[in-house]
Amino acid sequence: MTASSRMPSNTSSQLPLQYQKRVSDLFRGPMGLLVAFRVSRSIAAGMVALALPYLLLQTLHRGSFLLGMLYTAGAVATALLGLGTGYLTDLWGRKRTLTLVGLLLPFSSALVYAALRLPASAAHLQTSLLFVAAMLGGYSATGSLMGGGVGGAAQPIQSAVVAGLTNSENRTWYFSVLTFVSAIFAALGALLERLFTVRDVFLVATLVASAGLLLLLRLQLNEFRAPTRRLKSKGTIGKFSLTGIINGFTQGLIAPFLIPFFVLVYHMPRSAMSVWGFASGVIGSFALLAAPALDAQWGFVKSIALTRGLGTALLLLMPLVHWLPLALFIYLVTPALRVMALPAQQTALTDRVQDHEVGRALGLNQVARLAASSGGIVFTGFFFDVSEIALPFYAYALLMAGNIYLYFRFFGEQRGKAPEAPREGEG
Repeated sequence: MTASSRMPSNTSSQLPLQYQKRVSDLFRGPMGLLVAFRVSRSIAAGMVALALPYLLLQTLHRGSFLLGMLYTAGAVATALLGLGTGYLTDLWGRKRTLTLVGLLLPFSSALVYAALRLPASAAHLQTSLLFVAAMLGGYSATGSLMGGGVGGAAQPIQSAVVAGLTNSENRTWYFSVLTFVSAIFAALGALLERLFTVRDVFLVATLVASAGLLLLLRLQLNEFRAPTRRLKSKGTIGKFSLTGIINGFTQGLIAPFLIPFFVLVYHMPRSAMSVWGFASGVIGSFALLAAPALDAQWGFVKSIALTRGLGTALLLLMPLVHWLPLALFIYLVTPALRVMALPAQQTALTDRVQDHEVGRALGLNQVARLAASSGGIVFTGFFFDVSEIALPFYAYALLMAGNIYLYFRFFGEQRGKAPEAPREGEG
């Protein structure tokens, strides 16, 4: 056999070895510890995300407007915490920032558990503690797969850590797999939630989230300290922030109210909703694994247009066709379509800024997205409360169409990965 005839076989054998190394890195070293940390937080977040609407609407007999206000407080606080986290990441250090932010989720769920043990005469204090917990824990319900749900304040620092452990060639793969892992275990948390009372869910979530913090003691990272507080990638960050604002507002319009939609329109019991929430999370998780192929085939802009455009068309059917099987199908697939291109988008952002600006770029993007989501939450909370359930879905479709146009205008000429921005000390 000639050397030339052996070449294709040798070339093809290199591809599995490349992915074998990537997979093995997920279970060892800094990446392995980060994965385990994310697993514990995701389980806790999935439990809290599903339990909170039932806690407010059924256990405490509060209205959807108060639920919307809690989500709004969580979204605004997560945005501000995410911005602070981004700056701390670049200026103070990644490990210390990750540990500090990691404390917030278990503390918040412990606070809810304590609030629920108060006597009925302390209803005002109970409500105040719920708002504090929502702000500390990021109970924004704007989608854990998008990095803005329960515990979302830790997303910028986690993404910055991943960016520091990877390069432009494998970053989309790692973002995709790590988000997949987080989503799978968040879905598992949503399923496990049905095993406990609504009150006990928050105690269990506290214990699970706290366990992940212990793993950070062994975490060793290469720190990237910013030589200056001035950003050199303001133009790129601004474009991503503008699209992030619209993304956030549209996410706030719909995502926090999908479970309340089924509670109010179809009177879905908590045990059944837990199963459907788990299934939706699993589908969304596996959809994330398509991100590297989408990025390679079409680039992140066309991937976003295709997946989010299709999801928008499906969401329009929910208020128009009151048929439970169709509504459940849409609930199962639309979160997956919305997040399918997310890892490619994260890679596009981190590729276009310098290493010592990654934390701030991610933080600013998150604050733009989550601050805007609070407006969407208030909008939908009000209209759900007065039984105008269809209007937020129409607004979502209109805004998403405009945002897809902006993606093409800002980034449409660049196919696939953009060239990496000059790194510190280069050029």
